Amino acid sequence: MDSTPPALRLFVLHHAGGSHLLYRHWPTALPRTWDVRLLDAPGHGLLLDLPQISDAGRLADFLLHSIEPELDCPYALFGHSMGALVTYEITRRVIDRGLPLPVWVGVSARSAPQPAPPGQGYHQLPDAELRTRLRLLGGTPDEVFDDPDLWALFQPVIRTDLRLVETWRPAPGAPALPVALSAYAGGEDHSASPARMSGWAQHTERFVGLRVFDGGHFYFQDDPGPLLRQIEQDATTALDAAGATRSW
Repeated sequence: MDSTPPALRLFVLHHAGGSHLLYRHWPTALPRTWDVRLLDAPGHGLLLDLPQISDAGRLADFLLHSIEPELDCPYALFGHSMGALVTYEITRRVIDRGLPLPVWVGVSARSAPQPAPPGQGYHQLPDAELRTRLRLLGGTPDEVFDDPDLWALFQPVIRTDLRLVETWRPAPGAPALPVALSAYAGGEDHSASPARMSGWAQHTERFVGLRVFDGGHFYFQDDPGPLLRQIEQDATTALDAAGATRSW
C-alpha cells in the first residue's frame, strides 16, 4: 500500500440541493498526486440518513469536524454556490481555531460576502415558480421536476439549503482571509455575476484572480475540463508558493 502523502488534498463542497454526484468525475480528472475528497452535507448524497443542517455556521462546524483529522498535509478547499459560502465559513473557523491554513481556496458562483438584499428568497417561492427558477438555473436533473414523487422527495431538501444560503449573514468587520483565493464565475450567471464575484478580492490578502467561463450558474456541468485545468493551475501555483514558506 502506498503511504506517500498526497501533494495536495482537495476538499470539494457541493451546491444547494446537490451532492458529491455532480463532481464524481473530478478525482480522476485532477492530478494523480492529489487526494480529492468530495464532501456531502448531512441530508445529501452519502449522508442522506442524517438530519439536514439549515444554518451555514453549524454546517461549517460539522464539515470541519469531519475533515480536521485529514488536515495533516497541504490541503485546499473548493466550493460551488452554497459550497463556496460554506468554504468561506470553514476557512474562518480554521483561522479562529489556529488549525493549519489551506494553501488555496476556490469559490465558485457565489457573490462575495455582503448583507443580503431585502425581498423574498427562492426558498419562499410557490412550488411551480421554484421549479421554473431552478430549471433555468441548472444543476438539478429534469426528472426531479417532472416526477411528482421525486419532487416531493427533493423539494424540502432544496428549500432548506436555499434558506441556509439566503438567511446567511457575514460576520461584521471580518478581516480578509490570509490565504490564496481564486474566484470562478459563469459569464452569463445572473445570480453570481462576474462583477459580483470580483468582490472576493476584498476578502482575501492574496487574491489569485477572477476566472470567467462561458455559461451560467452551472457553467462547468456539461464540460468541467476548463474549470478543472484552471483549478489545477491556481492551486499548484499557491501550493508552490506555500512550499517555499512552510513545511508539513
